[in-house]
Amino acid sequence: MSNLTATALSCANIAFIKYWGNRNNELRLPSNGSISMNLDGLFTRTTVSFQPSLPFDELIINGREVTGKGLSRVSYILDLVRETAGINLNAEVMSENNFPAGAGIASSAAAFSALALAASRAVGLTLTEAQLSRLARRGSGSASRSIPPGFVEWKMGTGDDDSIAESIAPPEHWNLVDCVAVVNAAHKKTGSTEGHAIAGTSPLQNARLEDTPRRLDICRSAILNKDFETFANIIELDSDIMHSVMMTSNPPLMYWQAATVGIFHAVREWRASGLPVGYTVDAGANVHVLCLGDHAREVEKRLREMPGVSNVLIAGVLAERRRSCNLSNCGSISFQRAGSAGFI
Repeated sequence: MSNLTATALSCANIAFIKYWGNRNNELRLPSNGSISMNLDGLFTRTTVSFQPSLPFDELIINGREVTGKGLSRVSYILDLVRETAGINLNAEVMSENNFPAGAGIASSAAAFSALALAASRAVGLTLTEAQLSRLARRGSGSASRSIPPGFVEWKMGTGDDDSIAESIAPPEHWNLVDCVAVVNAAHKKTGSTEGHAIAGTSPLQNARLEDTPRRLDICRSAILNKDFETFANIIELDSDIMHSVMMTSNPPLMYWQAATVGIFHAVREWRASGLPVGYTVDAGANVHVLCLGDHAREVEKRLREMPGVSNVLIAGVLAERRRSCNLSNCGSISFQRAGSAGFI
């Protein structure tokens, strides 16, 4: 362990059936299961270096030092890794992403899955996919879904050990594309962690949770059968229900903007006219417009013409990635692919 450094790359995911609310906030055990798709091209690259000379953990994101809550969340994951590896060294964490952070495009999912990968491998741990999913979950619930490849389901589980994400279909199963209509790239004022904590204050949350198994079954079946019409209807319903919970929480969370709602209306009109599209929105104002791959350019064109849309990010299902490990970055670590994330 002469060189306790590793670099990992992991991608964001988009949830079709949403995770909102925890039954255990510290362990990030979800109140319901969720289903997602890993996104090609929207990634976070993280380097973790454990160093004897560091007096405390350091976090640098996109070239800027981060302290406070952001650093505390990262140190929490590092502490879990240190405990497992039996070491007592502080670490420098350098992270960068190529898409807006904190804007409802799952930046925390990419960030904490990359952190889990890089930190564990830097200290010589060889974790299974399930163990990596569990570790990533402790930093950000949605990060558990960025570990396995393709289309993924995060099971509620009975506790910490079995609340993990697993693939339900490989990347090549269905050529879906996510056209992310960016209407606000700014960091949101209320993050998902705070939102999860108040989900139970909404009078709608219990009804949402009771119906989630039904929506999970419909979405899973639609993906496996490549039934786009059913898929589009269920992801829109699930998204609208989650945001209804947000809006009726105490304090209320209103992430939508005028442009967000305008896209909703347009997408439903486009689908009614025969274009295979459907929308979903995470905790933010930006709209993920899902479509079949053959129609992605047309959907992108239409979104760019809409008022309030400043950019459109295009991401297909993350394909199998195989990269050789750069020994100058990874020390003696050999390459191990883990779902949507990998070492570079």
